[in-house]
Amino acid sequence: MTYDVIIVGAGIGGLTTAALLAARGVNVCVFERGPRGGGCATTVEYFGHRFETGAGLYALWGPGEIHERVFAELPVSAPEVRSARPAYAVRLPDMKDVSLGSTLQEFEEGLRAAFPECAGGAVNFYREITPVAEALHRILSRVLDLATASRLRRLMALASETRTAARIFAARYQTAAQHLMHTSLRFRRFIDTQLQIFAQCPSDECAYLYAAVALCLPRRGMYAIRGGVSTLADALTEAIKRSGGSVRFDTPVLRISYDANGRATGVTLLSGETVGARRAIVSNLTVWDTYGKLVGLDRTPANIRARLRGLRGWGAYLLYLCMEEETRRRLPADRLLVLTDWQEGTPFNPEHSQFMFSAAPDGDERAPEGKCAVTVSTFTDVEQWFTYQESEAESAAQDERSLETWWERIHAALPELGPGIEVIETATPRTFYEQTRRKLGMVGGLGQSLAQFGLNSFTHLTPLEDLYMVGDSTFPGQGVAAVTISALIVANEIAPPHKRAAGRYL
Repeated sequence: MTYDVIIVGAGIGGLTTAALLAARGVNVCVFERGPRGGGCATTVEYFGHRFETGAGLYALWGPGEIHERVFAELPVSAPEVRSARPAYAVRLPDMKDVSLGSTLQEFEEGLRAAFPECAGGAVNFYREITPVAEALHRILSRVLDLATASRLRRLMALASETRTAARIFAARYQTAAQHLMHTSLRFRRFIDTQLQIFAQCPSDECAYLYAAVALCLPRRGMYAIRGGVSTLADALTEAIKRSGGSVRFDTPVLRISYDANGRATGVTLLSGETVGARRAIVSNLTVWDTYGKLVGLDRTPANIRARLRGLRGWGAYLLYLCMEEETRRRLPADRLLVLTDWQEGTPFNPEHSQFMFSAAPDGDERAPEGKCAVTVSTFTDVEQWFTYQESEAESAAQDERSLETWWERIHAALPELGPGIEVIETATPRTFYEQTRRKLGMVGGLGQSLAQFGLNSFTHLTPLEDLYMVGDSTFPGQGVAAVTISALIVANEIAPPHKRAAGRYL
């Protein structure tokens, strides 16, 4: 059997690419080893509760933004979303809360109240990044493939932002920390905690331009998807089928197949079947797995092998909880990003100092009546879940120790919870590996340090002709919105939109 395009992996990136290509008349097939789509961005069910595997916050669902642009091409309606106000609140170790996504006046008042020692510096930092972030959004909307576009296209896009072009150009090699010099450690940790969530690295590593965009997302607007992110995956799957494409679940791909000249011609399935691709193959696997599994290290250029050896991503340890609705009303927000330790005198390490507490939106029935489904997500070093465990008993014991530690931290940081919350289940990097086969269960993509940001990022292009990558380890980065952008980039590369619509996408 042969298709125009084969897509390996039914994460949001793979499904979006396939849905767009199918809508444009391309004969496309998605192969997915699991029983449903979504990848890491999914909803899991335990004992009558439905939990999201992340914070449940999604960017760029507003008018004219990326998701509206994508669904305008598809034969299905977009999932129902609603604005999350506030997007979240950051709880500091001294029990002060700063609300993100409130009005500008309320936000700045919150900054001054929480950081009186550097109130002016804190407010000025956000005032400085806001126009930079807005300019970068406009640039990316005009040139989606910014990382691979010609120098002339990039310069033209930048030149159109006359008020901020010089600042953006000057800051391209700067970290966020370089713009926090006149603020306190307390405020820097407030920023570090958010960047760790949105960029997978703290301010002393994170590229300033990426930080500007990430930190302004709550002010720009974030959304909750009714029913959870699996609703998005299901809508994309339906769009593929309605447009004549195919999705084959429970069908693992083993490797790419090559002809005698070394050209990629299709994929070999675990069943032994070989499926041909006339035009392209798209990998929705991580960069590690694309090269290590699909391409094969013997066909991977030495410079890429060397780069992959030095790359590491974070793992996630999750607690799925059931909370009383009465307890929810005592909290300052449905989503709380909690910093438990200032970490004075040491580099910022999120593994023991922060967690994200995310309750399902009010009215979105994901738990029995009177209850609320909650996901608590934490960072963890993936190596410890694989290297030092030799049996399932050891893995279970580590899970139990982690649960006890985090249960104590959660109650210490959120005393409002009291007895009104209980544990339903947990998930470890091993869980994510078993579900997705991502290397060591790493999730969240690559940290957006200067070495991985922008022109230094992995892009949709690979050294193999007609092999592309899509997903959270490629440009422009992590998160459903960024993955959707990466999918539109790949779809435009393989089958550009009709001329009448091209101006919207190029």
